[in-house]
Amino acid sequence: MKYLLSPITIDSTTYPNRLVMAPMTRNRAPEGIPTALMAKYYGQRASAGLIITEGAQISQQAVGYPATPGIYSDAHIAGWQSVTQAVHQKGGHIFCQLWHCGRVSHPDYHEGNLPVAPSAVQPQGQAFTYEGLKDFVTPRALKLEEIPQIIEQYRHAAACAIQAGFDGIEIHAANGYLLDQFLRSGSNNRDDIYGGSIENRARLLQEVCAAVCNEIGAKNVGVRISPVNTFNDMHDANPQSLFNHVANMLSPMGINYLHVVEVDMTGNTDTSVDMQQIHQHFNGHYIANGSYTKESGDNTIAAGDADMVAYGIPYLANPDLVERFQKNSPLNEADQSTFYGGDEHGYTDYPTLKENT
Repeated sequence: MKYLLSPITIDSTTYPNRLVMAPMTRNRAPEGIPTALMAKYYGQRASAGLIITEGAQISQQAVGYPATPGIYSDAHIAGWQSVTQAVHQKGGHIFCQLWHCGRVSHPDYHEGNLPVAPSAVQPQGQAFTYEGLKDFVTPRALKLEEIPQIIEQYRHAAACAIQAGFDGIEIHAANGYLLDQFLRSGSNNRDDIYGGSIENRARLLQEVCAAVCNEIGAKNVGVRISPVNTFNDMHDANPQSLFNHVANMLSPMGINYLHVVEVDMTGNTDTSVDMQQIHQHFNGHYIANGSYTKESGDNTIAAGDADMVAYGIPYLANPDLVERFQKNSPLNEADQSTFYGGDEHGYTDYPTLKENT
């Protein structure tokens, strides 16, 4: 029977288990350059079937949080190489998540210029800046002639990721960031070929995926979506139809996986979207994400409802999560005060089972 700790082969790669370390922003990359501490952090967690990194900005325009890493310059490539080497030396697999924050950025990151978005729709909430929380601003709508530049940024970032030694990349089209902003009707009121109908709103994601797949190969590309997540003031008039379409659209491309955030990260419960419909519309591998335990992860895989399961906070606090699941051992409790920013405390100092004995 297939279960969480059983291996899985995708294309020519065999992953030793079906645990995925979910992407988690940790704000520990001063000047946007990955550090030796980050290499240690990811290397500690290399027993995961697959690691997906924290979001890495595809350009300076894409930045939206303090001390987050980029993946578009030679310095970024060099920094990430130490991370990928640390993971590969322990037999692990690691994908880089490509990220553009879009409208939830702030002029502080852009020399006073407005962040960009599909439409000039101000989100409710606040941006994280180096000076603390500041209200979101009304973004600038991207001009039609600027769209190819966005696609090129994703293509270039994917190429940089492969140069840095990553096994592949994940396109971040979830959680209220730029590609998600194009997808959902609450943030996209364009009247050109990138707005209006579901097909038009999904066009940018389709074109980004096509460019990236052409650059590095579809087997090295995954996509993340979040159909019910209202984080960053997101909503859509018909999410089931939208994300069924997205799954159908991505299927012929032959991408590695579809990574679905099945919950609302704000803590609200939303069962308005049937995630298994989305799964059925996608003919590739499906990664489920959303407060899973070992037991629920096992059950989900055994039922055929997912091929792999992503874990966030449990991986943050338990570098040896695979071993703990194997032995049914208790988990370390995560220290929320150290989630964002700081040093090794709450980052690389969580004890393993061996260190506890």
